[in-house]
Amino acid sequence: MTRKHIFMLTSTAVLIAIGILIPMVFPRVVIGPASYTLASHVAIFVAMFISPAVAVAVTLGTTIGFFIGGFPIIIVLRAASHIIFAFLFSAYIKRANPQALKGLKLRALSASIAIIHAIAEVAVVIIFFFSGMLPEDQGFWWVVGFIGLGTIFHSLLDFELANAVRRGLSRAGIKMIK
Repeated sequence: MTRKHIFMLTSTAVLIAIGILIPMVFPRVVIGPASYTLASHVAIFVAMFISPAVAVAVTLGTTIGFFIGGFPIIIVLRAASHIIFAFLFSAYIKRANPQALKGLKLRALSASIAIIHAIAEVAVVIIFFFSGMLPEDQGFWWVVGFIGLGTIFHSLLDFELANAVRRGLSRAGIKMIK
């Protein structure tokens, strides 16, 4: 194996372990189909700066973490929906000049990720809503708004945490994009 393969394998394993551990032990707020676990997206966001394959593998690992953590199936499926933004934006980051992703460009990337992230999670909740698997007292717009806006805010916050981790790794001499 080359150094590149060893780096990718090792970083994938470490990020999956972190992604499984976070939903099991970090503080969380669960309100109906909504769940906000501090830093639950950090491993995925860091993985996105390594490669699309690593991002997808870590997303699957974090989904397992939510399942093992005893979360309701709707929340586990919301975690699985992260494959969409993780793959798309990791592929974008790989093609773009990662060093140019600073300041406003980085914030625009974060906002774009947050919007796609929210759309995917809202889609999962809509499926549950129209299949009658959510309580009737939670109105459609309340569910969509609560999940959508909450996910955007949560995504933006976790992206900033992940970016701090990425900057720290970069200062330590670890090149993220392979």
